[in-house]
Amino acid sequence: MKDMPAAEPKGLTIAAVLPREDPYDIFVAMNGAEFDSLKDGARLGTSSVRRAAQALRLRPDLKIIALRGNVETRLLKLSRDEADAIILARAGISRLKLSLPDGEVLDWLPALCQGAIGIELRAADSRTRALVEPIDDDATHLAIACERGFLVALDGSCRTPIAGLATLRAGTLHFRGEVLTLDGAQSWSVSREIASGAWAADARRAAFAAGEDAATEIRARAGAELPRF
Repeated sequence: MKDMPAAEPKGLTIAAVLPREDPYDIFVAMNGAEFDSLKDGARLGTSSVRRAAQALRLRPDLKIIALRGNVETRLLKLSRDEADAIILARAGISRLKLSLPDGEVLDWLPALCQGAIGIELRAADSRTRALVEPIDDDATHLAIACERGFLVALDGSCRTPIAGLATLRAGTLHFRGEVLTLDGAQSWSVSREIASGAWAADARRAAFAAGEDAATEIRARAGAELPRF
């Protein structure tokens, strides 16, 4: 779901979302160092503008190295000393059942919808919708609806430095989101809590609207300083 376009094409719908993997990122350095102990001017490998912006916010001295390819390719580049450290999604590592060098799980907000797999169908295809309904995970689908509302209202994509995470705990949907400039020098954060009583008949629509509302707050606070991507 992380790589799905923000705008859903007419006639299509996300009919089911599988239970979410760990949405957070993992930082891996060849020497086992943690992010805070990277040397000055260290080379950080990532192809994600969101990860780059979050890293530069904390360490503007870092040199960002473009890192593309599958997970194995990225790890190989690290072993070849093409970067001092890399950042990967934990979901990908888990699904591939890979064994990594010692890594640090980052508490940074992840990409919107990271770790979630969705099934998109023709909206009018009721037969197929009925087939996938049993594997739909309500809590994940609700979280994804909120995160996609935030993404859509900001006109974002997986190529923009936007982050956020929604979680359902004890009947309340908790959301945190942020937008950064590409260099990480500026950022705006927001949070929302939606109790189940406020969902009315359509919980996913309410979650999507909450994400949109959070994005509207950021737009209002950032004003002309909000980046246009």
